Amino acid sequence: MTYGLGIDTGGTFTDAVLLDENKQVVATAKSLTTHFDLAQGIAGALAQLPQAQLQAVNLVCLSTTLTTNSVVEGKGAPVCVLLAGYDERQIKASGLIELLGHDAIVSLVGGHDAAGQALCPLDEAAAKAAIRAQVGRVSAFAISGTFAVRNRAHEMQLRAWVRELCDKPITCGHELASSLGAPRRALTTALNARMIPFVQRMIESVRATLSERGIQAPLMVVKGDGSLVNVQSALQRPVATVLSGPAASVLGACALAGTQNAIMADMGGTTTDIAVVRNGMPALSEDGALIGQWRPMVEAVKIYAIGLGGDSEVRFQGGSGMTIGPRRVLPISLLVHQNPALLAVLERQQNETPHAAQMRFAVRLQSDPTQLDRLADDERMAWDQLAQGPLDVERANINNRPLARAVARLERKGMALYSGFTPSDAAHVMNLCGHWSREGAVLAARIWARQMRHLYGLGKWVSGDEVGPSQQVIDQVIDGIAQKLIEAGLNDAGQMNEANAGKMSTLLTQMALHRRGNPVGQAAPVFQIQFAPGLPLIAVGAPSHSYYPTVAREMGLNLISPPNADVANAVGAVLGQVVQRVHLLVTQPSRGIFRLFGVNGPQDYTALPEAFEAARQACAEMARTQAVEAGGDERQLKLDWIHDENSVSNDIDGDVFFEARVGAVATARPRRSTD
Repeated sequence: MTYGLGIDTGGTFTDAVLLDENKQVVATAKSLTTHFDLAQGIAGALAQLPQAQLQAVNLVCLSTTLTTNSVVEGKGAPVCVLLAGYDERQIKASGLIELLGHDAIVSLVGGHDAAGQALCPLDEAAAKAAIRAQVGRVSAFAISGTFAVRNRAHEMQLRAWVRELCDKPITCGHELASSLGAPRRALTTALNARMIPFVQRMIESVRATLSERGIQAPLMVVKGDGSLVNVQSALQRPVATVLSGPAASVLGACALAGTQNAIMADMGGTTTDIAVVRNGMPALSEDGALIGQWRPMVEAVKIYAIGLGGDSEVRFQGGSGMTIGPRRVLPISLLVHQNPALLAVLERQQNETPHAAQMRFAVRLQSDPTQLDRLADDERMAWDQLAQGPLDVERANINNRPLARAVARLERKGMALYSGFTPSDAAHVMNLCGHWSREGAVLAARIWARQMRHLYGLGKWVSGDEVGPSQQVIDQVIDGIAQKLIEAGLNDAGQMNEANAGKMSTLLTQMALHRRGNPVGQAAPVFQIQFAPGLPLIAVGAPSHSYYPTVAREMGLNLISPPNADVANAVGAVLGQVVQRVHLLVTQPSRGIFRLFGVNGPQDYTALPEAFEAARQACAEMARTQAVEAGGDERQLKLDWIHDENSVSNDIDGDVFFEARVGAVATARPRRSTD
């Protein structure tokens, strides 16, 4: 008997599962994710699995929510974006300034037009000067040229110059997206580049841990569309692993629940991800998945991802009162579980005058060498200080203000994490879960309630009451989940786009929920809303059991909580296939001329069938090659075709062809070490 090993590295937990040859779960394990050294959390999970079966593993599949979390939270490694041919309007529309700041963006002459013709030559001297100026400041380079999907020559040239001057990772826009839309393609390229160091660190951690246990099986990574690629492909295109964890959870949830049609909700530490599943698979998002406030150009399952998880910060937001997320913090219950001595600090704080720095501790997160090299002296001292354990921010504000300010900058850079009051803490108070310190959660709820009352005038809880504020947090989480479920349903029905669905769902949520009772004697409503009467709700993820029974009851849904629901991501990781999609564009720029935009630039043909055949052959070869290079078994490779044509027929002109998207999809099972 051989086994498949699934590993999922999430924001809070690292999960591991063993599946046998019949794809049945043999063993599961869960360990806290150790962001400062991912290998520790991975090793902790693997140590809980039966070691004899581990030695018979012939395939390892990795899914992760870390890339999704980095996009939602706006965190990542420092990068430089080289833009060829972009004007100021396009740069502003891309969102790059908000994501990276002005200093990370270099605008160069160049780029192409819609016909694939160069607008003007690249300026080699200016480009190389810009690259040299950025080399010591960044971890990776992102390159995007206007209409590079029609002609990639300028992106290729800029990549060659970067390689000539340094050995930093490089991402080109044409490698990630084949659709028009230069601003979004530039954003996608930048997101990809800033994830490379973190994905590389995660893969290295997995490899090292597997090697220590003598596991020599191929290592695959789940992409956002639920398919698998080997680590080489994942390192080239880490942005494709955005929504890796949610995509794996869809596959795992359906397999564990034994149903092909459902609404799937996966709640983790940082995000809640919702998908509508039919025939065992969610639809792919045609316009790219919306992740937080960004929509990168990557093929991904149609997931509705929001910054609402067990570790989301509960805080005051002017105008709307209490809000939850999207910022992730370290739950106080977990912090005290790991550091019991901090209980004494919390006990003291609950009797002091409320202020914002109470129950705020800072801990180390991840970094990469370039980030460390760019730290100011006080930031490096703060980084070294955090190596000694959690830093009491309240005491630092009193005794060492420069240290507190330096730690705050580390947190903004994603190198440190603050603690705070979270839904996980509220769930501990309400006895909905109990794996961490309930005593710490109780103190956190009391301190947080006093902060809300005295600093912001929010709430009417009596002093020392931890139940009232915790129940309000639980209720707000349930409202948030219900609203997103309805929003996903509205968008899935095709009746309105995401923006309008978001506005409408607020009203419909209040009408759909049946909880908290109507006053005695109140007249029955004229009408009620029943959400998804024909689809069950599959709830997975570690915090899901704390909230989804209430969500389902109050929305009138049939809830399925399958066995091993808390490790559904890791289960789904092992179930994926290698899938590579390739397509090329054929247009008619002038009557009787049919232009194929191929990998070597535009190619013209005088007959449309000839252009189509050239496109099919090129796509088939690329899809087959990419599938094998991504780790697919060539002996079981299957090709499917894509042909999406835009043409009209009328009495005057006859058949008029405008353009067609011709493509191929290669599907194969992943190669195993016993193949």
